[in-house]
Amino acid sequence: MVTDVLHPRKATTPKTEIREKLTKMYKTTPDVVFVFGFRTHFGGDKSTGFGRIYDSLDYRKKNEPKHRLARHGLYEKKKTSRKP
Repeated sequence: MVTDVLHPRKATTPKTEIREKLTKMYKTTPDVVFVFGFRTHFGGDKSTGFGRIYDSLDYRKKNEPKHRLARHGLYEKKKTSRKP
């Protein structure tokens, strides 16, 4: 879903706060709510981004890209060296 956040005369709202508010609005747990891609409009009073709410943590792990899961600590990238 597309999410618009109004923050007049304030800095950009952190994603954790947006995630908490979406959790309260849709009466779910914060571990199944994902917000990403927020951009502030010119003038700074409004930000637009995307949010996803999954049914369970398994669906979230299955459908989200691995780099987003890594940011939330749900996926660990394997460390490989470039040497043969």
